[in-house]
Amino acid sequence: MPDRRRAADLPAVPGVLSADQLRQTVAAIAAEQAPDGALPWFRGGQLDAWDSVEAAMALDVGGEHDRARAAYEWLARHQRPDGSWAAEYRDGVAVAPAVESNHAGYLAVGAWHSWLCTGDAALVDRLWPTVRRALDLVTRMQLTSGAISWALRPDGTPDDTALLTGNASLSQALRAGVALAGLVGEAQPDWEVAAADLGRALRERPGAFADRSRYSMDWYYPVLAGAVTGAAATDRLAAGWDTFVVPGLGVRCVADRPWVTGAETCELALALAAAGRPDDATEQLAAMQHLRAEDGSYWTGLVYADDARWPVERTTWTAAAVVLAADAIAGTGPAATLFADPAALDRPAVDEPAAPGIHPAVPEPR
Repeated sequence: MPDRRRAADLPAVPGVLSADQLRQTVAAIAAEQAPDGALPWFRGGQLDAWDSVEAAMALDVGGEHDRARAAYEWLARHQRPDGSWAAEYRDGVAVAPAVESNHAGYLAVGAWHSWLCTGDAALVDRLWPTVRRALDLVTRMQLTSGAISWALRPDGTPDDTALLTGNASLSQALRAGVALAGLVGEAQPDWEVAAADLGRALRERPGAFADRSRYSMDWYYPVLAGAVTGAAATDRLAAGWDTFVVPGLGVRCVADRPWVTGAETCELALALAAAGRPDDATEQLAAMQHLRAEDGSYWTGLVYADDARWPVERTTWTAAAVVLAADAIAGTGPAATLFADPAALDRPAVDEPAAPGIHPAVPEPR
């Protein structure tokens, strides 16, 4: 089946980013990919499954489908028997072996996003066993509250702690998994039940999650992932706006630090797009362009009190968040609705299918 997107058809956000600028950013992500398909934060740096998927989605938006496919197949080769990935790899070696639920779940979102971009049914078929093992693990980690444990203990039992941002992402992942199950003709009723229970927990049981309200991701991610919608989404975004948004610069990662980060700003833009506020989303995407480097890559963040970029790194996941936000705002790409209209994930059409990301917390500035 031919690709749905031609190489020239990148999104553009007038007055903020042109298609050529987005193409340059996609090229900057591609430049960090290893020959075996591994897609780390930057060449020689760490790799985790969640951020690798996010970067692969940006490659697909940019028409780099072979590279995106290679990144997904790298993950498939490195999946462990229990359905998990290590929390961190370097040069293909697991250096942080912990089993974390959000790393396990996100491939489902990437696989569905890739299908929307390319219609590559053969890739879906190859990834399906990997997705199935991963989401079966996620459902085994669900707690009685409906929330999903953030990690397994050394004895293999789920930790009692659930993280709100990770659970919002897992809500999206489970729903993407259900959509993929429909595509391959293998119903997964356990995932449907788990997604419904998790959705109720995200909307109705705030006590089910650890208090990490100082992090902006816990503020906007339930909206970004489509777990909180309508008036509740509007109210939620309004409640945290003055705490986290720094006019003209972007979004604080942490409420009590003078530090704005590009990925969080773009993820807020995705949440605003999901909430039907494309103009506000565009404003946030524009606000973080001070982090853009000459080659189209993006610095992670800025400690604005010191006018200092920090950490001193340019990450694939920050650049990917820019690409995904631009795609959602422009609304022209075949996968734009995954984030711009999260409800579309719950009504996929097999013949014509309708993506913050979370990245691991980087150290706070001192």
